[in-house]
Amino acid sequence: MTTASALLTAAVQNLAGAPREALGEQRDSRWRGRRIVRVGEAWHLGVLLLTETHALATAEVLRAAEPGRRGYTAESARERAERRAEALRGGFDEGDVVHVGWSVIDVDAVDAGGSSGPLALVDGVPSVRWSTGGGFMPLEAYLRERIALLRGSADS
Repeated sequence: MTTASALLTAAVQNLAGAPREALGEQRDSRWRGRRIVRVGEAWHLGVLLLTETHALATAEVLRAAEPGRRGYTAESARERAERRAEALRGGFDEGDVVHVGWSVIDVDAVDAGGSSGPLALVDGVPSVRWSTGGGFMPLEAYLRERIALLRGSADS
């Protein structure tokens, strides 16, 4: 039986040299205000983010940018613009992709038969729920497909 940890370790090895995206965390300061600062980088594989040492579940993905126009028709548009500006204030360059709100996946719990984040052991097979409304698919096939997509976009 292949474990989730073995599949993820192999994926990290296969990703060597592939492009990574920034991991950010929100910080609040009386003097510097609210901002999103860089805390690392990871390979973005759909609902998963992989670092050299951890598997993370994705959450908010944004692109650092100036807030732009002020007359938003929806409050949510104004909030998204402010989050993009927080990334700029935190030191990201305009256009950088930043992942915020991610969470560490307990891969050992998955290997022991449980679940963590989008990963679970389903009928003895390490699997991933690729969308909140979707079902599970085998993690091995998911990683193979996502790595090929990432490598294909890196070659374009």
